[in-house]
Amino acid sequence: MGCGSCGTKPGGCKSNGSCNTGSCNRMNVHDWLWNLPISDVDSACKVVEVSFNQGSRKDYYRNASLQYFEKGDMVTVEGTNGFDVGEVSLTGELVRLQLKKKNISEFGIDMKKILRLSNEKDLELFEKNKARERDALTTSRVIAKRLNLDMKLIEVEIQADGKKATFYYTADDRVDFRELIRQYAGEFKLKIEMRQVGIRQGAAKVGGIGSCGRELCCATWLTDFKSVTTTAARYQNLSINQTKLSGQCGRLKCCLNYELDTYLDALQGFPDNADTLETAKGLAVLIKKDIFKNLMWYIIQGGAKHYPLTIRRVKEIKQQNARGIKVDDLQPVELNPNKETEHSFVELVGHLTLGNLEKTTQRNREKQRQEKKKEIVKRPQQQQNIPQQNQNRPKQQAPQQQQRPQQQKPAPNQQQNRPPQNQNKPPQQSDNKNNPPQKGR
Repeated sequence: MGCGSCGTKPGGCKSNGSCNTGSCNRMNVHDWLWNLPISDVDSACKVVEVSFNQGSRKDYYRNASLQYFEKGDMVTVEGTNGFDVGEVSLTGELVRLQLKKKNISEFGIDMKKILRLSNEKDLELFEKNKARERDALTTSRVIAKRLNLDMKLIEVEIQADGKKATFYYTADDRVDFRELIRQYAGEFKLKIEMRQVGIRQGAAKVGGIGSCGRELCCATWLTDFKSVTTTAARYQNLSINQTKLSGQCGRLKCCLNYELDTYLDALQGFPDNADTLETAKGLAVLIKKDIFKNLMWYIIQGGAKHYPLTIRRVKEIKQQNARGIKVDDLQPVELNPNKETEHSFVELVGHLTLGNLEKTTQRNREKQRQEKKKEIVKRPQQQQNIPQQNQNRPKQQAPQQQQRPQQQKPAPNQQQNRPPQNQNKPPQQSDNKNNPPQKGR
């Protein structure tokens, strides 16, 4: 149920049916008085609700020792010729309300007692016998099929001490299972008890997911099963489709009764005896009542057109028909189901439309295409220029190398034409000799 997604611990409680929030157990009542102190201990309720097999079965036991039990505690209770182990699901004043609801006396003599808190030995024996239930269910179904019994075994519950086994089954008629009990007793070596449950109770024990996507109501909270008929579907204008209206148990869904009272209250405003209307074109027959729009849909015999009429108009036509007058025109209401209502809104940033966005994307794509074309045109020109540059490079270097030695060894004609550079300058050596350096100025 909720072991992998409840909020008590990260990743779920992983306690396999003993969650403190009750989400891992079925048919739980939220104890909203658990944290309130007890004003009078003597007047407090001394009965505890104990659940078995993850809430599949619940029973009430007397707390004779006045020991304090919390929700989720495993307790050892009295069983049939032995003991059984269950989980505390409810304590306090809310147990008294549940006893009153189920017509169980709080001070009854037949009520069994709680023996103690379960110890390790009790829990080991409990887990050992619980592990046998699945194989026992498979074997019991094979034996029942071998005897050609018209019954369906749903669940097997073995007592914690391993002395008794209860078989839950559903059947349409009465079943003679005397021979079946003998074979079960010889096969399992236990005391056998057969309990017949209804089809809805059987679906509640199995559990499952409904067509709404949630867990079955009968497996989580619904305990009072009321009869459901097709008239409930007709009042709600639902098509009588057996596959859609039936639940996992094969009967009509219990949720058909949930909103039935609301529909009946809404239908009180519609006129009675308005199934037919007399018109000049023929007899108009009622086919649908729309309680949400307060309209009544009619169709003229021999035609296929539907006429939605208001409740006021239907009453007027009925009054005219009572006087013997046939109406020429029904005056139906104009409905535009295809017309969509446009919601006006103001955008502070600016108005953006899909057309503008598409135009911008097209422009960007065209720019990218033009840029790619230009790059493709430039690439061959650059490739052609690269070898020309490589050919020109050695030609430019050769004359430079030839000019360098010419500068080192000038031709005689150039030496004659070139004017002397150092005629006006006296030689440096002569300056050094004539002008010695002065020291100590």
